[in-house]
Amino acid sequence: MMSVRTVLFAALAAVAACSPMAADAGQKASAAGARHPESGLEVISLTVVSAGKRHRFRVEVARSSEEQAKGLMFRTALAPKEGMIFPLEPARQASFWMKNTVIPLDLVFVGPDRRIESIAANAVPYSLSPIASKGSVSAVLELIGGRAAQLGLAPGDRVEW
Repeated sequence: MMSVRTVLFAALAAVAACSPMAADAGQKASAAGARHPESGLEVISLTVVSAGKRHRFRVEVARSSEEQAKGLMFRTALAPKEGMIFPLEPARQASFWMKNTVIPLDLVFVGPDRRIESIAANAVPYSLSPIASKGSVSAVLELIGGRAAQLGLAPGDRVEW
């Protein structure tokens, strides 16, 4: 025979499981790997196909103008298989700077055809100098400085996300 405490606990658990807050918590739990713990941004898989090799990354997606303005500012570390992508709609010439960015970054400019348009390697932390794409791009991928060269990434390589 169940105790009153057990029945009460089971009833409360059943009610909680049906509540909107529980549904939100369940969605967050199932998508726990889909949000970056520091930025709260969505994290997606991204692959760069270069010289027949597939280089896989988990990247944060900076969609809004506020998210894009902050970017990777104040970050003190970025793992080799991490990055941030800045989708640009419509495609346009992009210009970035390194204000308040603590770590060196590679800026990989991705054209509307989803191929690397150009790479600005090892951007200098805290620099206010503009770093611009050579032409119109639909995204900018930021990786830890030196990573693009380490992997042999080059203009024309395909970026998939």
